[in-house]
Amino acid sequence: MATIVPETSRTFSEYLLLPNLTRRDCIPANVDLRAPLARFRPPAGPHLHLNVPMVTAMMQSVSDDTMGVALARSGGLAFIFTSQPIDAQAEMVQRVKKFKAGFVVSDTNLGPQAAVRDLLELRRRTGHTTTAITATGSSDGRLLGILTGRDYRIGHVDPGAPVTTLMTPFDDLVYGRDGITLSEANNLIWEHRLNCLPVIDDQQRLRYLVFRKDYEQHKENPDELIDHEKRLMVGAGINTHDYQERVPALIDAGADVLCIDSSDGFSEFQHDCLAWVREHYGEAVRVGAGNVADREGFRYLAAAGADFVKVGVGPGSICITREQKGIGRGQASAVLDVAAARREWLQETGDYVPICADGGIFHDYHITLALAMGADFVMMGRYFARFDESPAPRIRMGTNFVKEYWGEGTNRARNWQRYEAHLPAGGLAFEEGVDGYVPYAGELRDNLSQTLSKIRSTMCNCGAADIETLHNTARLTVVSATSLREGGAHDVILKETEIVPGGL
Repeated sequence: MATIVPETSRTFSEYLLLPNLTRRDCIPANVDLRAPLARFRPPAGPHLHLNVPMVTAMMQSVSDDTMGVALARSGGLAFIFTSQPIDAQAEMVQRVKKFKAGFVVSDTNLGPQAAVRDLLELRRRTGHTTTAITATGSSDGRLLGILTGRDYRIGHVDPGAPVTTLMTPFDDLVYGRDGITLSEANNLIWEHRLNCLPVIDDQQRLRYLVFRKDYEQHKENPDELIDHEKRLMVGAGINTHDYQERVPALIDAGADVLCIDSSDGFSEFQHDCLAWVREHYGEAVRVGAGNVADREGFRYLAAAGADFVKVGVGPGSICITREQKGIGRGQASAVLDVAAARREWLQETGDYVPICADGGIFHDYHITLALAMGADFVMMGRYFARFDESPAPRIRMGTNFVKEYWGEGTNRARNWQRYEAHLPAGGLAFEEGVDGYVPYAGELRDNLSQTLSKIRSTMCNCGAADIETLHNTARLTVVSATSLREGGAHDVILKETEIVPGGL
């Protein structure tokens, strides 16, 4: 007969942290959020680590090279999504590794044959008002001119007019040569009162744009996640089908860590993938695996050689695996179970295998709960999908802006290899994700800064100045529905609430 696990399957929202003694030196400025990213043998430290315990979900609507740059500069790591051609994914990895602070690869470009209507559509889709006009319409074509929002008035220009009639032609541009330093580029910007400085190579091909408005953001970030060559670090997703071709391409492109992207990690397919990587690369290539929901799944992947294990079957906001297949587990229960298994594994083998809580995080404090329950870092999709840096388009909906957000288990993603269930004519037999929207939240840096402030503050309340201490000393309590209500604003009239005559 079937085995029944007696414990109730619980979510993060069913727990609260109990305060511990806050020492005088336990203040937010002293909290260390570094986290191991790949297995290691204590007491030696990890070979790879994160400066903040956050990575992106491997999703088309979340994690491209723009997100990779932004998150690495803030101390986290993006995993470039795998549901795309190998060369396209490798190119995204290369763009992150080649990034130079302050030098932006143009993502808003048109060719000389484009009309104003094309310009307006591109502006609507990207939200950017500066457009490079290149011979090929690409980010690295021969630069012909620059168009900014000051060059035309919407509604006062012929939609069919060529963009070349509005642009500032190359001969009239102030530009920098490839190899210019950021300081020199900024000096040119201020000297000539520019908003944007194009940087070209010897063949007049566009290399970068440097913007006046980004000047303050170009200062070095103390949490920046860089490799031994001082390049930004980036991860990449792989699957269990074409890994023999995809892994070499991603390693050649410079990926620092890989992760198998699958809804079910407790499988022989992942074992075979990990075995192949170890056979061909040994320990030189770091690969995470998952997802799992219990002790058995963790031990299987740890024994197979996974460098970290992702935890979470069905907890994501975009995921409907539990509804469709009736499989999964509450994320809090899954993390607690796998964390206990990780302790057993450490005692048995001497290897510490980090675990990543993937999904189930709907509030900032859920991140701290996941860390307290034993996760070393968290993987999030919805959280990052809201920001300017995510690849999904920003759309106006009523009086608000939203960003599109779709799961890898939708037909839109066309990620059929991930689910190993496609129809002969193409398409999923059934979807395990949905296609929707998330509220637009602005820039990653501003939002992440606030989230990290909350985490550091909560850790201080728990008497923990680092994640390892939080693992060992955190105390948790199960909450009731009424205690949740008690924890929010209640029994008051909020100032922004409209008071209706005769009652509330």
